[in-house]
Amino acid sequence: MSQKKEHTLGLPVRLAVDVAVVLMASVVAFSVRFVMVVLWTREVGPNELPALLNDYVRTFLVLSVPMMAIVIGAMAVFGLYSPYRRPAGAANRLLRVVQAVSLAFLVFGFLVFYLGPGYLFPRAVLVLAWVFSLLGLLSSRLGATVFDDVRATEERRHRMDGRAVARHVLVIGGAGYIGPPLIERLLADGCKVRVLDLLLYGSEPIAHLMQHPRFELLKGDFRDVEFVIRAMQDIDAVVHLGGLVGDPACALDEELTLEINVAATRMIAEAARGVGVRRFVFASSCSVYGASDGTLTEDSPLNPVSLYARSKIEGEKVLLELMSPEFSPILLRFSTIYGLAPRPRFDLVVNLFAAKACADGEIQVFGGDQWRPFVHVNDVGEAIRLCLFSRLDLTAGRVFNVGSEQQNYTIAQVAELVHEELPEIRVVMNGADVDQRDYKVSFERIKHELGFEPRMTVQDGIREIIDALKSGRVLNYKDPRYSNVLSLKEEGVWRNARSTKISQLKRGRGR
Repeated sequence: MSQKKEHTLGLPVRLAVDVAVVLMASVVAFSVRFVMVVLWTREVGPNELPALLNDYVRTFLVLSVPMMAIVIGAMAVFGLYSPYRRPAGAANRLLRVVQAVSLAFLVFGFLVFYLGPGYLFPRAVLVLAWVFSLLGLLSSRLGATVFDDVRATEERRHRMDGRAVARHVLVIGGAGYIGPPLIERLLADGCKVRVLDLLLYGSEPIAHLMQHPRFELLKGDFRDVEFVIRAMQDIDAVVHLGGLVGDPACALDEELTLEINVAATRMIAEAARGVGVRRFVFASSCSVYGASDGTLTEDSPLNPVSLYARSKIEGEKVLLELMSPEFSPILLRFSTIYGLAPRPRFDLVVNLFAAKACADGEIQVFGGDQWRPFVHVNDVGEAIRLCLFSRLDLTAGRVFNVGSEQQNYTIAQVAELVHEELPEIRVVMNGADVDQRDYKVSFERIKHELGFEPRMTVQDGIREIIDALKSGRVLNYKDPRYSNVLSLKEEGVWRNARSTKISQLKRGRGR
């Protein structure tokens, strides 16, 4: 069973609050004891006050930090800084605070009074510090609980008007290039994430997520309608990353490409609408612009020059046809992606150029004048996350280009950026232009409407790839598993997928 986050505050903030509470409790305890001695018991005369105050200050400075460290350490041992709530509720957590703090002060008292350095430390201060620490730490946690309750109430209110953020997300094709960085972000945000993937490229990209209590993997073919419907149970939102990606992979077989990228998309969307999943994020591509002049917006005419681009256009059309007040597709046209991810890819231009430069000492540029927009794989995950957490009235039925205008480059300019990082390499310009795609894209819509701005640059991605090869994290960038088309051919996956009938898809269209 998944576990719920214990508190909204992040761990650094939680630690800072607790440290401040314990130190303030110590200050108050010493102050109260000093006032008691001076004003109530009158154990010291006016001439002795400076010496007594000096002893108290010295004792506080020497022993308050060890006291704080022991308290925080005990709370950590009792699981109070674990990011997930234990099965019992708030009362159990408050009891663990009492147990941890009480044990910590017993240990501290033993160390001070039996093994201590001999400084003056009144027993009353120990008792008062224990009481004030308990009151402060219990109050801070009760406050956090109240805040969580208010937030939960607000989320329920938003859910009633259809604008709730997604909390239980199904990521189809989540074990590929884009999926793992996205899933890591969603888990960090407290979401439950279920992945449906056939694991064509293996399970290694998500192996580090397998033991997470809010992560679930369902291995299977997303062309199987019964399997898809089962995967959508208790789901708030679907992120559809599945499909054949890239021009070479799609060119292997047109019928298979249309089956996977278009027919399966229709079936998945119909299944989502049928079970009541309202938010549906679809991974499209800026390749739909093909060969076009000027700076292109989401409303510009589409001019695909590849089967991959045509299949993405058809997928977009399918989703917009299915749109209704109860079903809200969100279409994201990704720029050419780059950067290191748990499943590395070296069939993408930035990654390929950086790897060739590092391993071979040479880059060959074909053409070079073609424009491309670029975006880091981590920033793609952030764009998807924004769509999952934004109000539906801002995203429903909308198309967003994903990237930034600062990262519109020609292919030759990308080669030059690599050359700047590795000046010793050769850049060979080849006039033959075998790739007809040429498009420069505007990203004003996603910037102004969703507040999305990439954090990573192409230079950052180039350095990541170079470091991965130099450090040995990637031994051979030519390994077929790092290329979609080569991996499909090498493992025979393409032939196996081709042999699968589409009768299940046809049965699912009426659902």
